[in-house]
Amino acid sequence: MASLARPPPARCFLDLMPTLAPSLVLWLALLPFIGALVAPWLIGRLGAAGAWVLALIPAALFVVLAAFLPQVSAGEVLLAGVTWVDALGVRYSQRIDGLSLTFALLITGIGTLIVIYAGGYLKGYAHQGRFMMFLLAFMGAMLGLVLADDLLSLFIFYELTSIASFLLIGFDYRREAARRAAFQALLITGTGGLALLAGLVLMRVATGETSVSAVLAAPDLVKGSGFYLAVAILVILGAFTKSAQVPFHSWLPNAMEAPTPVSAYLHSATMVKAGVFVLMRFNPALGDTAFWTTTLMVFGGATFLTGVILGLRQTDLKQILAYTTVASLGLLVMLTGIGPPYAIAGAVFYLVAHAFFKGGLFMIAGAIAHETGTRDMRLLGGLGLKMPITMIAAVLSCLSMAGLPPLIGFVAKEVLYDGTFKAGLSVTAVALMGNALMFTIAAALLIPFFGKGGEMPKRAHEAPPSLWLGPIVLATCSLFSGLLLASTMDLLIFPMASAVAGSTVDLDIHLIPETLKPPVILTLFTTALGIAAFVFYSRLRDAVAAALGAIGWGPDRGFDQLVRGTVRLSMRVARVIQPGSMRTYMALTFILIAATILIPLTLWEMPAFTLTEEFAPSYYFAVLLIAVVGLFIVLITKSRLAAIVSLGIQGLAVALIFMLYGAPDLSFTQFMVETLSVVILALVIVRLDLAREDRRPKWIAVKDASIALACGAGFGLLLLSVLQQPVDDRLSEFFIDHAFDIAHGRNVVNVILVDFRALDTLGEIAVVMAAGLAILALIRLGPKGVRR
Repeated sequence: MASLARPPPARCFLDLMPTLAPSLVLWLALLPFIGALVAPWLIGRLGAAGAWVLALIPAALFVVLAAFLPQVSAGEVLLAGVTWVDALGVRYSQRIDGLSLTFALLITGIGTLIVIYAGGYLKGYAHQGRFMMFLLAFMGAMLGLVLADDLLSLFIFYELTSIASFLLIGFDYRREAARRAAFQALLITGTGGLALLAGLVLMRVATGETSVSAVLAAPDLVKGSGFYLAVAILVILGAFTKSAQVPFHSWLPNAMEAPTPVSAYLHSATMVKAGVFVLMRFNPALGDTAFWTTTLMVFGGATFLTGVILGLRQTDLKQILAYTTVASLGLLVMLTGIGPPYAIAGAVFYLVAHAFFKGGLFMIAGAIAHETGTRDMRLLGGLGLKMPITMIAAVLSCLSMAGLPPLIGFVAKEVLYDGTFKAGLSVTAVALMGNALMFTIAAALLIPFFGKGGEMPKRAHEAPPSLWLGPIVLATCSLFSGLLLASTMDLLIFPMASAVAGSTVDLDIHLIPETLKPPVILTLFTTALGIAAFVFYSRLRDAVAAALGAIGWGPDRGFDQLVRGTVRLSMRVARVIQPGSMRTYMALTFILIAATILIPLTLWEMPAFTLTEEFAPSYYFAVLLIAVVGLFIVLITKSRLAAIVSLGIQGLAVALIFMLYGAPDLSFTQFMVETLSVVILALVIVRLDLAREDRRPKWIAVKDASIALACGAGFGLLLLSVLQQPVDDRLSEFFIDHAFDIAHGRNVVNVILVDFRALDTLGEIAVVMAAGLAILALIRLGPKGVRR
């Protein structure tokens, strides 16, 4: 079926299109955000017809992006960018290669159909404009993600997809189920996004690069660093949560609470594949290691089987499609882990095929619900004659999902079998079982059209054009991408597979197998198993439902338990650290300060302390004696007022030391601050209804003394450590050299305060003024708070 000879490049109308500059896409990719801003106004003026106008935005982007297909298929990588945050080295930059271009075409092409579909599906809905705003915002975020060539901007767009999907899933916020589904999706994918951010930061530390292109150009920098394992774990965690891998898969089926256009766009063709995109994007830099391969294969295979098994028990059309989407994402992750060339090519084939048939099937499920009033398969039947256009789209989409010729799903199945067969028997067995059950579910999805069914809430008839246009177009794409296989491979598959593999992938793939090789045999065996399982579909569905019911617990219930446990834990922690006692707050604060200072000083080697042989004049020791006497009084006195006044002696002694060492400005500031502090504290103590003497129990006094000693020792040791370091005079020299030239002042201290640190000085003045106003207010108040 496959050889190393690549077929001659396919010729098509795209070769005649003019060459465009990549910088054009840099700004056109922001058009969906602009569309999101005008969507409410446009829908308000034109109603449902405004969706056709808004669809022009992704349609135009699709045409522009398609113009790059000849260049990308020839092996070019197109880069463009501008500086975004110069201080952090962040750029708004784009990388157009086979991977990003294929994703971008799916996002804009399917997005065009979804916008039109949403206009018809939500016709007459009061908040359709708001929905379109969220949908276009998501489109812009997803497009920015797949085109991003900067690590930080990639993360920003990645998180924007989570926020936009939260708004879309919870669009009908009046229903508790929709609110819970939105919260669950945001919490799971948002947590994974933070893990991805940490992984990207470590990747930046390991490589010293901020662009994706630079990281991919030097994969050994990541793999050879000590950060590789941490980077791989964090990136995988971020991708797994977004792409609903076990055990994070429960959020995706629950997200079916969103309107059907959301399910068709976010949860089949775009958002859920964002995690797969991240894995594929960084596969050249992180892949081809035992950890990467094993992790992706194990979790991907487990997700594949979990999705199809859970899908078997469902009777709601959208739930069936949701769980098979989970399964498909697991298959894509597993194939990415296996690696090039056949498994990667199979993953690319299947990704494109899945976007076509699953996007169409979700829209078909919505059209059925729209026209019949139900999505319950037990009630649906005989729709083939009543909805003939929808039926044609459903048949083609299900044939591709089942993996039957001549649709692209058939080619995807055979190519992926080529990859799994070379990976080993166990991987092939997982693929065989999952694909057979996928065949069964695809056949079951045609029951509403050809089965008998039951009594439906509404009398069915064909859906309006806006609802069947998308399914027909995507079903046609499934058909002709298989029939025109040479063009599909040359323009989409090979460039994308090469980008994922990090090297050129050249395979000679045919729609009709030339010989009876293992992948062909496995395909035939899959079809036979799928037909056999479909014969017993009802019994199989009941058996799976009974088995899962007996188990009871699942990740979805575990999510609720985790949230409840987190809330209870936070409440208990809050009771400990927020008891309403100022004494406790102060103790915890100073314990944390002491730990922050002492732990690093203990873990890292401290420099040896050396004392100078020079001694200060005797009057310096007199000032020190004053400070010691004041400290002694603070420790032995029981009067709170005496303690406050004695404590002020310490500050005044420090002010004298500043003056003796030639810093009169600093000394004056210290005098002011210390005087104000003593006065304010004394007035507060007088006004508060407190005991005049401190009568703490001994154990509390010992605790407070221990905390105080720890803080004092920490600050003392830290100061001694700092003093052992050589003094860096560059900043002092700068002030001395430029004080007169820049600020026209010869008093360097004044220049620093007034010019170089003007805002800081202004803040200090504001603090002093606020303290003065507080003192004035306290003085003017009578004994019981009555103005004199």
